[in-house]
Amino acid sequence: MLEIKARNLGSRCAGMSRRDFVRAGAMGTLGLNLADWFKLKAHGATTEGKAKSVIQIWLHGGPTHLDTFDPKPEAGEDYCGELKNPIETKAPGMRICELLPLMAKQGDKFSILRGFSSQHGGHEAGTYIVQTGTPYSSQAIGYPSIGAVVALKKGYEGGYQGVLPPFITLTGNVWWVGEAGFLGDGYKAYAAGGDPNQKGFMAQGMKLANGITQQRSQGRRSLLKDLDSLARQMEKQEVFEAMDSYQEKAYGLLMGDAKKAFDLSQEKDELRDRYGRNHFGQSCLLARRLVERGVPFITVNFGGWDTHRDNFGVMKKSLLPVLDKGFATLLEDLAARGLLDSTIVTWFGEFGRTPKIAPEAPWDGGRHHWGPVMSAVVAGGGFKGGTVVGESDAKGEQPKNRPVYP
Repeated sequence: MLEIKARNLGSRCAGMSRRDFVRAGAMGTLGLNLADWFKLKAHGATTEGKAKSVIQIWLHGGPTHLDTFDPKPEAGEDYCGELKNPIETKAPGMRICELLPLMAKQGDKFSILRGFSSQHGGHEAGTYIVQTGTPYSSQAIGYPSIGAVVALKKGYEGGYQGVLPPFITLTGNVWWVGEAGFLGDGYKAYAAGGDPNQKGFMAQGMKLANGITQQRSQGRRSLLKDLDSLARQMEKQEVFEAMDSYQEKAYGLLMGDAKKAFDLSQEKDELRDRYGRNHFGQSCLLARRLVERGVPFITVNFGGWDTHRDNFGVMKKSLLPVLDKGFATLLEDLAARGLLDSTIVTWFGEFGRTPKIAPEAPWDGGRHHWGPVMSAVVAGGGFKGGTVVGESDAKGEQPKNRPVYP
């Protein structure tokens, strides 16, 4: 029997180490249950991983699997709609949507899970299930998201020495994606806020107050240290040591290398153009910069996938071209810098979308929520690229073989 020792809760369930805990969280994120884990272990596939960081690309709203990584041209017009000419990727036999040509060129770097299922068609519940690997509950204190688990294992208590928070979302938290549940707010994601595509972008909380120069701030810092030194002689030392730790992190964010991590003006224009001059593309570039600084877990939130109306118009005009440039360039850039092997990159949302198109008004070719099956993508971190794991049925309505669940 496994035991998870919950912080802020009185109950516990028997004997799970932190390493087991983070593995359990990772299994939830990648759609693996305990049976899958033990099968992998039996085949010698669970040696210590190479990953030092994770970039989770979260498709808020629920991306359609048929129009991205599981095309079904043989299913007919009622299912495939306008996108009926899938293209081959660099990986033989792996086809994806024709509007993802740049991703196709990176096909040897990623693998697709086509039998992934959250089994729930609600945004909030689906997000909770996929992020925590546990059934949805409306209770005030829930289970931690995978990012919070990584922050516990790989953050400050796990040897992380960076000034930047160990769990960062770009740029805002969505439902349970950045939550820490019973682990407590200390493991919750830091939301950068704002739009990295805007000129002069800076993450929230990293600007000095109006009228405060760096020189003045340094003066205040020196005065504070002098006052602390005097007070230590009268109070318990441990309290001030803890305060010092938080103060150093705060000053590091305001004036050190941490602040520079969010300065995209340091990147070449050509590279920024390749990522795409938009919120998602520049968030992907920023995620790479955070990986370079050792941040253990970064979530890139990319919304707009709730395509109940005019699914194909939205996919063609905004979502897929933006996704293609940002995602493909991220993989290529990480690989070129020798970072892909130590960085897990994932792509998924809370559920898929209805395989059968809704042609009638007011939906005009929309796709609705679909919990039974969806696609997920994983790359880097020692995972083998160029493979397809699992399969949905002929119309993309149900998992056909090797289904995986959070």
